[in-house]
Amino acid sequence: MIGRLSGVLLEKTPPQVTLEVQGVGYEIDVPMSTFYNLPNVGERVTLYTHLVVREDAHLLYGFASESERKAFRQLLKISGVGARTALSLLSGMSVADLAQAVVMQESARLTKVPGIGKKTAERLLLELKDKLGAELGAGSAFSRNATAGNDVLNALLSLGYNEKEAQYALKHLPEGLSVSEGIKQALKLLSRA
Repeated sequence: MIGRLSGVLLEKTPPQVTLEVQGVGYEIDVPMSTFYNLPNVGERVTLYTHLVVREDAHLLYGFASESERKAFRQLLKISGVGARTALSLLSGMSVADLAQAVVMQESARLTKVPGIGKKTAERLLLELKDKLGAELGAGSAFSRNATAGNDVLNALLSLGYNEKEAQYALKHLPEGLSVSEGIKQALKLLSRA
């Protein structure tokens, strides 16, 4: 298994890059989140990689961070989700956004990504619930009580706050609040901001 490559960036053609490592050029598919953060051609770069071996090809996928690669590997374990779909998902949303969508069970956020339909989104939420959401969402205030957090979020959105404001308020709420108490404290917090 090829786990990490460091070398000189030779080419950048979305979604593929060519990385020269000691005279060997590796063609690596990367999510757009990684692609946009790559240095200029000719500069050195390090990518965390995942090798997929198929009957007809050996495909190498690269990521800027370990968390992106870990999320990619979790996505590949889900029935019906291949490498292209996983790459598309990580191109359409950050790992933190994906974890948040899983924690809050928001299939609508996943269906905004091209190639992800309603059924696939629901399967992703179900399969990743105890893996990606628990692992990456553990630090957020609403992760332990996703239903209450989701209710508070929906209440704030229906009151006219945008998603960024509502998420900000949720992050600053103490754990264990009831929905009504969470809404009250979120409104107080947002009125001061």
